[in-house]
Amino acid sequence: MAREQALLSTEIVNRGVEPSGPDAGSPTFSVRVRRRLPDFLQSVNLKYVRLGYHYLISHGVYLATIPVIVLVCGAELGSLSRDELWAKVWGEASTAMFAALDELFDKCRVRPKDVGVLVVNCSLFNPTPSLSAMIVNHYKMRGNILSYNLGGMGCSAGVIAVDLARDMLQASGAGLAVVVSTEAVSFTWYPGKRRSMLIPNAFFRAGCAAVLLSNRRRDFHRAKYQLEHVVRTHKGADDRAFRSVYQEEDEQRIKGLSISRDLLEVGGHALKTNITTLGPLVLPFSEQLLFFAGVLFRHLFPASSKAAAAAPPPGEGEEASSAAAPYIPDFKRAFEHFCMHAASGDVLEHLQANLGLRDADLEASRAALHRFGNTSSSSIWYELAYLEAKGRVRRGDRVWQLAFGSGFKCNSAVWRAVRRVRRPARSPWLDCIDRYPARMDA
Repeated sequence: MAREQALLSTEIVNRGVEPSGPDAGSPTFSVRVRRRLPDFLQSVNLKYVRLGYHYLISHGVYLATIPVIVLVCGAELGSLSRDELWAKVWGEASTAMFAALDELFDKCRVRPKDVGVLVVNCSLFNPTPSLSAMIVNHYKMRGNILSYNLGGMGCSAGVIAVDLARDMLQASGAGLAVVVSTEAVSFTWYPGKRRSMLIPNAFFRAGCAAVLLSNRRRDFHRAKYQLEHVVRTHKGADDRAFRSVYQEEDEQRIKGLSISRDLLEVGGHALKTNITTLGPLVLPFSEQLLFFAGVLFRHLFPASSKAAAAAPPPGEGEEASSAAAPYIPDFKRAFEHFCMHAASGDVLEHLQANLGLRDADLEASRAALHRFGNTSSSSIWYELAYLEAKGRVRRGDRVWQLAFGSGFKCNSAVWRAVRRVRRPARSPWLDCIDRYPARMDA
């Protein structure tokens, strides 16, 4: 009240002598109350005014430099010939792969000539000679090495490469196999205007992971994990699934990667098929019993299953719909750690909802997406490195790696830790591991 009165002032106005009426001949006056503006020098903290001007000027500088940056980058790209652009992409791929392989050979104390199988996967950049040939040439590997280069297989190619390396170790008895998962994002950059083809520009980031596999008995005490299962699902027979992630040219004949709106639906069907195959291999008997009871019920009573899939009518509770709803197995009883492909935040939210996982179960996936972005096929290895950097992997723990890719494919790899995995001395997470878990919406 006192503050309100301080903003009010009175003013006496002399109106002269009344010429007529009951007050004729008497002097009259009126009192006018007016509101004064506050004293801003007293009510406003000047440091916040200065801070506001600082933000205004800073953002103004950023906005002013954006056209300059665009012009400089455009001039730089325009000045490069096709051969120069190709050489830069080669440099990007070689830098990532050689850095990962140098660290792998040093940590595992393995000579490159000891490797008998080499599998490299890179989805969109497939030069001649191949990336696997580039690695063989750089490290001067032996002449009878079994080398493979997987291209165009999308973000799930990391699991496919592991499966191929395992099969080749079993068939050839080579002893050691190296899997390299990478992606050259500069080669996939789309400068056009079609909206569905601009999405990869915002999602994909450069990354690389190198993994050493062995089937030699003497390496068991050195190994960190044992590969137990690999389950691969391919939905390429369905046209919608086949074109959900598709490389094509737009109206201006600019090549790019198109992402369909059906991607989440297609991925859901592929995931359902994959976990149906994976479930009997990893779930405890009680979960398998409940799961197959639900499958049998939907097979015997399809009408009830379709009614349960629809929205419940008004006035009915959730108990009626949940009674016939398909049973979702509790995969937390089968795995201690989850490494889901960090494609996007929406994909991770759908995975969490459909599989009934907790926020802690997808912590590694969200941290990898937040820190490194979508690194394609290597993202599941960045997530496993996160768990190791946190020191959470103990002996006997089971790790589920789940990846999606074009085609459309959904692949799972199950690993069991053969010993406690201590925090590594070298890791991509060492400079920031203490900042996670963090609020991803901040």
